[in-house]
Amino acid sequence: MITRRAFSALTVGATALALAPAALAQQNWGATVTEGTAEGNRLPDMVLGNPDAPVTVVAYESMTCPHCAGFHAGSFKELKSEYIDTGKVNFVTREFPFDPLAAGVFMLARCSGEKYYDVVEVFFQTQRQWAIRQGALTEIRKIARQTGFTDESFEACLTNQQLLDGINAVKDHGYQSLGVRATPTIFIDGEKLEGPRNMRSFRDAIEPKLDS
Repeated sequence: MITRRAFSALTVGATALALAPAALAQQNWGATVTEGTAEGNRLPDMVLGNPDAPVTVVAYESMTCPHCAGFHAGSFKELKSEYIDTGKVNFVTREFPFDPLAAGVFMLARCSGEKYYDVVEVFFQTQRQWAIRQGALTEIRKIARQTGFTDESFEACLTNQQLLDGINAVKDHGYQSLGVRATPTIFIDGEKLEGPRNMRSFRDAIEPKLDS
């Protein structure tokens, strides 16, 4: 649970960037998954691009995952230009937070409504600035102000228990129903993308679906 007091305390000792995907299984992650989370608690998908596109790409991500930040700085930009912006693919980020920092930033993105992906991109771009051992909350607040948050809306967002429960339900569904164990884990029309997450892999997976 992230309350105002708990969030502040947890960020002091967080070692967010140390939680790389390869080490996820070693963090006893399964113990943090809420057993029996009600399906109805899951938040709706945030779709980037044409919602009626013929192909859907779903990425389970954590905001404190360096590999996710690298994906957004690299092949995601090509994917967006070639497939998302042209209406061939709709893209969905599903929240799979490793830790309170990642959960908090996802909450801010959700509170931003239509600016969800703008906020996600800003925080991935500045990940090394805020995903730190000490002073994380201060840095997150500074960046949030740049995206339009006031101190009041920032506090209100991060103490919204229903929103946190919804994000945890998204994570739980990925873990329990789809076997997500690391981030980014990517599905293309429900099929898990194996191997490297470069544009060649995306083209090889997407093009046959466009031709069918």
